[in-house]
Amino acid sequence: MERAIIIGGGGHAKVVMDIIQRMETCELVGFTDNEEHQEMCGVPYLGNDSVLPSLFDKGITRFCIGVGDNRIRKKLFHKLLSIGFTPVNVISPNAYISQYARLGQGIVIMPGAVVNPHSVIADNVIINTLSGVDHDCRICSHAHIAPGVSLTGNVTVGEGAFLGTGSKVIPGVSIGEWSTVGAGAVVLSDIPPETTVVGVPADKLINRG
Repeated sequence: MERAIIIGGGGHAKVVMDIIQRMETCELVGFTDNEEHQEMCGVPYLGNDSVLPSLFDKGITRFCIGVGDNRIRKKLFHKLLSIGFTPVNVISPNAYISQYARLGQGIVIMPGAVVNPHSVIADNVIINTLSGVDHDCRICSHAHIAPGVSLTGNVTVGEGAFLGTGSKVIPGVSIGEWSTVGAGAVVLSDIPPETTVVGVPADKLINRG
């Protein structure tokens, strides 16, 4: 069984730890974080991110990122790949993943989530608790689908986008890269890149571009 580490020490990391322990497909040897910790969920703290090269040299070759922030997660993902680590897909046994879905590397899919046929989940994506990704959706790298989100058919979510808790997106809509959809928002039309929308229906709040 290959040995793996988790990067991150917050609440999201706790859920990732619990899922890996239930999966029983790799040995979880510890976690790193730039804040000092005691053990968490029975998993030992190994130090800050400076220890990553030495851990790899010791034969710990697999990783999963337990960090919710998309920009930080992207940076960590590429750093770990450059060292030589290989991502682990962390998929809850209580999630439903269609046999016809296509999954990237380093993804996290939480309990109660659904990914339906011909959807594509790219690298380093989070599909959080009780969220639904219906048929033919495309979730690009480093995006985060928060708990209770509902994506109906043929939705595209751009790189690094964040969809807040309980938000809903109607069929055929595209969410631009690095955009944010506020909690509970209902998205009825395309969202440009680098944009924050809130409300029912969702309206533009901030354009950072």
